[in-house]
Amino acid sequence: MKEIIVVIGSGSIAQAIARRVSVGKTILLADINPENAKEAEQTLSRAGFEVRTTGVDVCSRESIQALVKTACELGEIKGVIHTAGLSPSQAKAQDIIRVDLYGTAVLFEAFGRVIAPGGAAVVIGSQSSHRLHVDALSQHQADMLATLPPEDLLALPWISAVDDSLYAYQISKRGNALRVMAEAVKWGKRGARINCISAGIVYTPLAYDELNSAERGEFYRNMLTKSPAGRGGTPDEIGELAAFMFGPGGTYITGSDILIDGGATASYKYGELRP
Repeated sequence: MKEIIVVIGSGSIAQAIARRVSVGKTILLADINPENAKEAEQTLSRAGFEVRTTGVDVCSRESIQALVKTACELGEIKGVIHTAGLSPSQAKAQDIIRVDLYGTAVLFEAFGRVIAPGGAAVVIGSQSSHRLHVDALSQHQADMLATLPPEDLLALPWISAVDDSLYAYQISKRGNALRVMAEAVKWGKRGARINCISAGIVYTPLAYDELNSAERGEFYRNMLTKSPAGRGGTPDEIGELAAFMFGPGGTYITGSDILIDGGATASYKYGELRP
């Protein structure tokens, strides 16, 4: 039976991870934009990978279920790479919550029912969620983000009332990291693992949207300058971390949120970026 790596989102980070974990396997590349998926398929196919493409709208449970069905028909699901999302400069608050929080929760639930033994998943979170104030969430709220059924998340009054796009993004990405912990318990019963990578500013089209944003661009450019690394990251650096987490060296890692941001969060808490 073929081993399948499901990749949600077709951008540079998705491709960087897929290149490192999909040798000898079939990639099922899913994106809301068929043109983006086809372009990525062409790039990866020319590099020697076997790639299939399909559409997915992570705001839709039905669309996600169709993706799972397609993946299962192709073979045994050994990996899930979830990179699709919206940034604060790309959408309104509630749209971000539906994509980044709700959609991710549905994906975890749906693939958690079919992931093969020895399988693994990674979701791309954000260092921005680490900038939430320690009192931003009560323990009860954190537990709800981690465990409530996806549709119930959208019904929470304190979630449905969010109207600031940056806060929506931070809450959603914090919710992803928290849900990874809860899902790791369920995935472990199938012999599989799931983790979150909280990435800093990585040079992708999404990052350039933020760096060039009239509202937040100066803030992010200042963050890069004053971070210990003094620069943004590359998709390949995220890919290397993900490859370790998927590989034999990472088999004891599950339910974890790993921060990779060039020290920007450290500088925000204890360095020149401290408020």
